[in-house]
Amino acid sequence: MSAPRGVVYKDLVPLPVDTTDALTNPSKKESALALDDGATISHQLATAEFADHEKGIAQLDHGHEVKDLGWNEPKENIPAPLVGGMENEDLWVLIRRFNKQMYHVVEFPHPVLNDLDLNIADEEEFSPDKLRATLERIYMTVAIGLLGVVKQIARLRSWRETRRTSVAAAAYFIAWVFDLLVPLFALTTIVLIAYPPARAIAFPPAPLALVSTSTGGVQKPKAGVLGSHDSATGAPENHKGEAVEAEASNFVNSIANVALTSASGKHPQSEPRAEEDSPSDRIPDPTAVAVSASNARTKAGGQNDSHDKTKVPMENAMWNKMRPIMHGLADVADTWERFGNALSPTPPFPQDTYRLRLAAVVVPILAMSIFVTSYMVVKGITFGVGFGFFGDPVLQPAIKWLNTTFPNWQKLLELRNTLLKGVPTNAQLTITLLRLGESNKAPLPPPPYVGAAPPDEPAEVTDDALRAAGSDWPLNATKDELHEAMAHDPTTAHETAGADIDAAKTKSHGKKGSRFLNLIKSGVKGSVETALGADHLKAKVGSEHAKQRLGVIPRDPSAQLSGPVDFKCRFHGQRGHAYISTRATIPCVSFSVDKSISKLGSSNRGDDDTLHPAWSVAAGDIKELKKVGGLGWKAKLVVGWALDREVADGIEIVGKGGERYMLTAMVLRDELFNRLVAMGGQKWESW
Repeated sequence: MSAPRGVVYKDLVPLPVDTTDALTNPSKKESALALDDGATISHQLATAEFADHEKGIAQLDHGHEVKDLGWNEPKENIPAPLVGGMENEDLWVLIRRFNKQMYHVVEFPHPVLNDLDLNIADEEEFSPDKLRATLERIYMTVAIGLLGVVKQIARLRSWRETRRTSVAAAAYFIAWVFDLLVPLFALTTIVLIAYPPARAIAFPPAPLALVSTSTGGVQKPKAGVLGSHDSATGAPENHKGEAVEAEASNFVNSIANVALTSASGKHPQSEPRAEEDSPSDRIPDPTAVAVSASNARTKAGGQNDSHDKTKVPMENAMWNKMRPIMHGLADVADTWERFGNALSPTPPFPQDTYRLRLAAVVVPILAMSIFVTSYMVVKGITFGVGFGFFGDPVLQPAIKWLNTTFPNWQKLLELRNTLLKGVPTNAQLTITLLRLGESNKAPLPPPPYVGAAPPDEPAEVTDDALRAAGSDWPLNATKDELHEAMAHDPTTAHETAGADIDAAKTKSHGKKGSRFLNLIKSGVKGSVETALGADHLKAKVGSEHAKQRLGVIPRDPSAQLSGPVDFKCRFHGQRGHAYISTRATIPCVSFSVDKSISKLGSSNRGDDDTLHPAWSVAAGDIKELKKVGGLGWKAKLVVGWALDREVADGIEIVGKGGERYMLTAMVLRDELFNRLVAMGGQKWESW
């Protein structure tokens, strides 16, 4: 396939592509079995040939056999770059977060307005784990982005970088004198959007954790060392992006912890002084055990929980609102990511189209601002408010006509279908990169994993991470001040805002309480091991649920690693391999109990028929993919706490004919999911 044509006028016009069917005939069915069918922009970019672009190893033609680019290898042994135009670390950040975000995808056989699949379904399923993942996304995208804005403003206001602040202040007050503030802001916005190098000049980069929000100068990172550049704490990391991901997880944990201590009525200021062998020393901290803390507080206060008539309706009202709240938060994160990918596109997406479109939208504002007075703006806004408040006799018939003529006209007004048409979210960007690897028989290797803790050493700081505009010193700090701020200090991470915070956040079981918890843990561990052992007997007598639990706690997870073609797992409790064949025009996934696949290896399996597959499904015939837990979420928490062991989860594959195949005890579950979701020509919808 030839490379897509360059930027043309219709790319800059913020109108959707082929909206007629999507609006007037939303139930129209479209089908695509292979990547080459080009169902969306994502499919087209993944299979296009870019002769004038830098190519990575995954973009080269590897013939008919699947190329192993370093699955389960240390990052030093993986060729770079895998994808032209981006570092491997950036690619793995996208894949890691894609694995956390994607749980359940269903084929979407209808036209899509924004010409990109993997949009969130309107009736997306709710689960507490998905809400947690969404909150973590909000932190990693919106919160970290806003923190960067706040710290840039603090730097600019501090006058530490004198020349930059002087130029900004002079431009502002000159424009104020001549009533040209709006043209100044509009022109600055256009330059920052259309000319990326201007961003580093106007807002020089600096590690987030190194900049003080109060003074705009240098500060000691909250982690006690500058081990990462893009995290709020500066904590060390083994791979790029891990510190921010850990912060996001702890951010949600901290919210839950504060909510739990509030629900349990923890009030450390009124606690009697702890003594050796006292009742407080024998009883575990209820906020750490987290067992019916709020109900215990209610009963301890002399209230009868059964007399409370507000409990059930309030609980139902809250849980019923969780899905729209989660969907709204996901939309915020998606929009933020789209703006980021429009301003700083990632190959193979176009590098200029989206930026020029955004800049073109600001140009009319610049032109009008020269002639439109502030009085006209105020009059226009107040008229709009009045018309919106009193204009129902006109608005309602107009809305009714739109609903009749264009049933989905509200969708047409969404940013993703107009101004951000064709701009991907991070998930849509990731699936495009995964499809790129699949189209070249070179599946992208999963992010490398390092079990050891990152060292408490400062990260390397280059001009790309810390600099100032012109001849200013970065943050107006000397080399000695920067070195002292970045060096490791083990006491900084434990500093709090006061003794009351220390008392509120401290969890203390006491010596007797800790022994009590250890006794409970030993008992739970024995119960879990007994229950898992009983599953073998239940499975032999035909229990399907017991069969699905066999092998979910592997003794040696590293021995279960496989890929990129074969994946060790179980089907109906039987040990075997799910393997992917790409020799046919339409790739397929199969399951076999034949042990020869391990001896032959992923790339030299011979004919698929020799493996005697128990079943086989063409990639283009998959209708639904769903990640499933090896154990229920409660059991998984108990196993993780009592056994300190990893749980191997599973995946459910649903064919277009309704057939279902449940693969369990799979350590590389996410990796198989990613390969299957990227191989075919389906348009997916996230559920």
